[in-house]
Amino acid sequence: MASFKFPPALKIKLGVARKLSVNPPMATLVFDIETTALPLENFDEAQQEYLFREADKLADATAKDAKREEITKFMSLWPFTSQVVCIAMLNAETQRGQTIYVSDDFEDETDKSLLAASKPGEDRVKFISCADEAELLAQFWDAAKNFNSVVTFNGRGFDVPFIYLRSALLNVPISKKNWLGYRYATDPHCDLAEQFTFYSVSGRDGAARRFNLDFYCKAFGIESPKSHGVTGLDVGALLAAGKFRDIAEYCLRDVRATVELYKIWQERLAGIK
Repeated sequence: MASFKFPPALKIKLGVARKLSVNPPMATLVFDIETTALPLENFDEAQQEYLFREADKLADATAKDAKREEITKFMSLWPFTSQVVCIAMLNAETQRGQTIYVSDDFEDETDKSLLAASKPGEDRVKFISCADEAELLAQFWDAAKNFNSVVTFNGRGFDVPFIYLRSALLNVPISKKNWLGYRYATDPHCDLAEQFTFYSVSGRDGAARRFNLDFYCKAFGIESPKSHGVTGLDVGALLAAGKFRDIAEYCLRDVRATVELYKIWQERLAGIK
C-alpha cells in the first residue's frame, strides 16, 4: 500500500499550527505579601516555651527581655506563628491587577474577575477586602492558575514557602505547586533577589552581595516603595490601628517596584550565566 504524504503547503500550515499550540503567549504574575504575627494567646504553654526557650536561658533580666522582643518580631516572618494579611499582584505585561487584603469592613460582594487583558500601561488595580486569611489565599490561588510564570523579590526564600505553608494550615487548595522548583532557572519562577546576586555567587560581602528592594530601587532610579513613609515593619501597627487600606497600598507599591526592577533585569541582565 502506498503511503500517504501531506502536500508541502499543508505541511507548512500544520507546522505553524503546532508551534502556535505549544508556544502560547506567556502571562507573568508579579506578587508580594504582607504578614503579621499571630497573638501569643493563640499558642499554648508548651509552644510558648519552645518559642522563647533561647531567651529564657539568659540570666540577665534585661538581656532576656531584649531577646524575647527580638523573637516576637521574628514571629511575623514564620508561617506557623503569623498570617498573611495582604497580597498584591500585577500582570507584568498589562499592569492590570488587584490587591487582596484582610479587613474588618470586608465586602460580601466583589468582582472576582482577575487581570483580564487591558491596554499596556493602563492602571487597572482593584482593591478587594476579605473577611479572613483563608478567603484571601483562596482568591490568590484562583488568580494564580491563570499565569504561566511568576516574578518575586526574595519570593523563593520567603513569599512562596510562606503562602504554601499557610494554605496547607488553612486547607486552602494550592493551584501552583511548581514555584519552588529548580533554583537555577527563571521559569516558572524568577526571583530577582537571586538574579541580582547571581545566586549569591560572591557571598554576603562580595561584589554581588544582596541588598534590599529599597536599595536596588534607589540605585536604578526606581521609586522606592518605602518613599511614602511605610515599611514592612509597620504592618503590625497598621493592622492594630485598623488601617487595612494603608497596608494594601504599601504592598502594591512593593509590587510596582518589583515590576520595574524586572524590566531592567530583562533588558540588561537576563541570560547571564
